Amino acid sequence: MTISLIMFLSFVALTLLITFWAAKRNTGASAYFAAGRSITGWQNGLAVAGDYMSAASFLGISGMICFSGYDGFMYSVGFLVAYITVLLIVAEPLRNAGKYTMADLLAYRMKPRPVRAMASLSTLIISTFYMIAQMLGAGVIIERLIGISFAPAVIGVGVLMLVYVVFGGMLATTWVQIVKALLLMGGAIILSYLVLQYHHFSLTAFFDAVSKADYAGTEAPKNLLEPGLKFGIAAAGPWGPLDLVSLGLGLVLGTAGLPHILVRFYTVPDAKTARSSVVWAMAIIGVFYIMTTFFGFGAATILKKSVILTETGAPNPNMVAPLLAEALGGELFFAFISAVAFATILAVVAGLTMSASASFAHDFYSNVIHHGKENRPGAEIKVARITAFVVGAASIGIAIYLGPSVNAAFLVGLAFSVAASANLPVIIFSVFWKRFNTTGAVAGLVVGLLASIVLILISPSGIFGKEGAIFPLANPGIVSIPLGFLAAYLGTILTPRDLEAEAKFSELSVRAHTGLGSEKATAH
Repeated sequence: MTISLIMFLSFVALTLLITFWAAKRNTGASAYFAAGRSITGWQNGLAVAGDYMSAASFLGISGMICFSGYDGFMYSVGFLVAYITVLLIVAEPLRNAGKYTMADLLAYRMKPRPVRAMASLSTLIISTFYMIAQMLGAGVIIERLIGISFAPAVIGVGVLMLVYVVFGGMLATTWVQIVKALLLMGGAIILSYLVLQYHHFSLTAFFDAVSKADYAGTEAPKNLLEPGLKFGIAAAGPWGPLDLVSLGLGLVLGTAGLPHILVRFYTVPDAKTARSSVVWAMAIIGVFYIMTTFFGFGAATILKKSVILTETGAPNPNMVAPLLAEALGGELFFAFISAVAFATILAVVAGLTMSASASFAHDFYSNVIHHGKENRPGAEIKVARITAFVVGAASIGIAIYLGPSVNAAFLVGLAFSVAASANLPVIIFSVFWKRFNTTGAVAGLVVGLLASIVLILISPSGIFGKEGAIFPLANPGIVSIPLGFLAAYLGTILTPRDLEAEAKFSELSVRAHTGLGSEKATAH
């Protein structure tokens, strides 16, 4: 307990020092929202990885693989492959055409007020979904780490996160994410090494043990390497395989619409650096997700089932990685891995809060309410800080209400589905379709948002439960993503052509792909 507490407090002290350093450099909106566009490619790559490798990645996926084997590993594959979409479609146009938020790109040639209003709402909803997952992981970790009960632990994380965002802005958030990424990769490498050491550094012996592992204490052991333990017909009914396809679509397409990932590309000076940062991020994230195999399968082969099940016999997925660290490395390594998990949560929550508050302040307050006109000096930053408090409080309250048993990876999967259904269609059409207009953009955002949320609410994990579910799939992406694209398309072709928006298409296209006219693009 003493070691855990010391390590926990050491990380908190380090992040607060970073925040104090960053606060002194927060002069103006560009510094607060975009770190003064001073982040280099490798730094932003680490920060993107730190923002992306969330509690769902470290805690939730480890548990998914431990209990569901091959099917759980599909989460890792989906999270990694998603960055190809980001690299090829989103990173460069977004950096060149925008300023602080995703809506800057959408409003470039559309009527700004309706587009910004809906984009801001979408950002707030997605960020809150994602943040709840992180808060759940935080409560579980801190409860075990220093003995604080779940609810106060969640509140404590929320307060720390607000300190980073309110006082340190994007610069503090970026460096907290960089430190977290380095710690997480270090911990993951050591834990993977210990798992392989346990199996005498033989991958053959490791996977042979996995194939014989009793995945959840059942009487008949099941082969974790065989597909179907989570999404197969036997496990999930006739809709299981389709649910897996739906999950994959949400993960692969959703990353390119996640607000807290998109805003990271505004912290770099130009599009070349944005592309470079994505390559760095893909390399770091790729190595990490390969190592999740060792966390999950290692826990299934090494830990006693009584350790990773709750007192009622239910799976305890969010504690698999820390408990594996304790079994292999003792209390010191358990404390370190738990502190890393805590760092993971803080960094991601700070990034989510930053994107939500920036979107509301810049898009809704400045451009919708005040029509893009200059308001009182510093008003936009003040509104962003107030928004951070509101979003943080809402996430804390919902996380406490849901409790620690909800799997973090599942909640994040839902956030990805919302992002893929609402944000991605309008981003793609804005950049690549000249005919696209304001009505299409608003229709795509509204329908994608409503479709994904409604389908989630009436799914087996929604308000009616598994027995009373109206929609049979836990992941709505296979239905909601096409609906988002279709609504954006129909909203465009069924309304009069917007000649002004079409006239700006060539200008946007040149700027998006060359950087001409964007900030710090004078070299072009």
